Formats: sequence, C-alpha cells, structure tokens
Amino acid sequence: MINLEWYRVFYWIARTGSLTKAALRLHITQPAVSQTIKQLENALGGPLFFRTSRGVTLTNEGAILYRQLEQAFAAIEVGEKSIADMNRLHSGEITIGASDTLCKHYLLPYLEMFHERYPGVRIGVTNRTTPETLALLKEGRIDFGIVSLPASDPAIHFKSSVPLQDCLVGGKKYAELAAGPPLTLEALDGLPLLMLEEGSSTRRFLDAYASGHGISLQPEFELGSVDLLVQFAQSGFGAAFVIRDYVKKELESGSLVEIPLQLPLPSRHIGIATLRGVPLSSAGKTFLDMLP
Repeated sequence: MINLEWYRVFYWIARTGSLTKAALRLHITQPAVSQTIKQLENALGGPLFFRTSRGVTLTNEGAILYRQLEQAFAAIEVGEKSIADMNRLHSGEITIGASDTLCKHYLLPYLEMFHERYPGVRIGVTNRTTPETLALLKEGRIDFGIVSLPASDPAIHFKSSVPLQDCLVGGKKYAELAAGPPLTLEALDGLPLLMLEEGSSTRRFLDAYASGHGISLQPEFELGSVDLLVQFAQSGFGAAFVIRDYVKKELESGSLVEIPLQLPLPSRHIGIATLRGVPLSSAGKTFLDMLP
C-alpha cells in the first residue's frame, strides 16, 4: 500500500515546481523529498516528473495524478477549515431535548444568550418528557437533555442544576383553604386534583411521594402540560401540583393561591443529562458551561 505522505510530497512538488520549495513547505530535507518521489514512482510504475535545470515538469501521468490529488487536498482543506470553524464556534450544530416546561422556564434565556454570542451555530430543540428525552439521548438523536430529577440510567450521566420546589395551588375559590391550617395528605382525598398524565417524571415523583406516606393520589383531571394545569387551576377545576417558581406571577396577582401542606414535598432538581463515554462538540461543551 502506498504511503499517503508520498502523495503529499508529490502534490507540493507539482504545485511549487521545485523539490527545494516542496522541502521547505513540508519542513523536510531535499534528499528526503527526492527519495520519496523515487519510492512513489517505483510503486506506480513510471516517472511522474521530467527533471530540468529549472526544476521539474509533470509527465502526462503526473499531470493526471496531480489533477486528482488537487481535488483531494482541496477537500481536505475544506474539511480542516470546517472543523476549525466549528471549534471556534463559527459554525456547527447542537441538538437538545427538554420538556415544554423546562424549555420555557429554564432553557430559553440560555438559548437566547448562546444564539446572540454564536449566531453561526444552529440549535435544535426537541420537546419531550424526561423519559422520552433520555431515550432520544441513548439513541444518539440529541446531544444532551435537560430533565427533571430524580432520574437514573447507567448509560447516562446526570448533573444537578437549579433546585425545584413543588407546591399545591388552586384558583381564587381556594383562598380560604390557603389561609387556613396546613392540610394533611389524607385531606387531599377531598380535593379535585389536577395532575400531569402518567409517564412523566413529575407524575412519578408525586406518586412516589404519596405512596411513601401510605396514600394514593387520585386526580380528577390528568393533563398533558404544566401550562394546562395552571389554566385549569385558575379556572377553578381543582388544585394542582406545580413548581412554585413557575407560577410566581399568578401567585403574586392572586389568580392562584398556594395551599399549605403539613408535609411539604421534598425539593428536587433540574438535571443535565449526557451520554457516558460520548464526547460533546465544542458548541455543546460551550453551551453546557453557560448553564448553572
């Protein structure tokens, strides 16, 4: 098999028309250049250059080889430039998986900041639940995921980010209940509960919390998003478990009130999920460095 470095030597001799200039360009000695060309000509079965007092001229065979190598090395240069541009974040792409809620309340400001700093990098966001996001990550369809913890998978590394605090809220008709003594978990049986559909990490977290205290939560409505939970709660359909920080405006305006619990739900965290053993691109690493 012909050493690819031989072709590089041939290319620079043909391009510069001189063994001496090729040697300077390649940072090797002229005798090494001469020896390399002899090896290449022997391997290909014929001369590639006419030697003259002024330098070298391509034979017909050499000219054919040079035209092909010129395209090949041009393609290599384009590839090298593309990689350099990606490493300098002039181009590239990152794909992120996150739920609608995490995208809206956590991810969006960092997406805006990153896009402003690195407009040449394309960003794709796939909106899925935490379990679906983890599945996409393992399939290689996203670079990393923003998920609700707790979550576990031996193939995935989870880094805790900002804390989350769940609370129970209701519309204005629950104002008296909100001002009264904290509710026991058993008292939740008397409330029409609004909860996310089964399968979401938040629903599993709430069900596990209730089960750990010997009760089962029976929702009146099961909805597909936190935004719907908030809207239904504001409309008086029942009480909903939501993240306190995500309904600050509603609590401050009085369209929602927080119903205190004797046993407040434990805090949890947003998590950044990456696949173990799979390196991130420069763009992906830079974006993750921006996240808290």
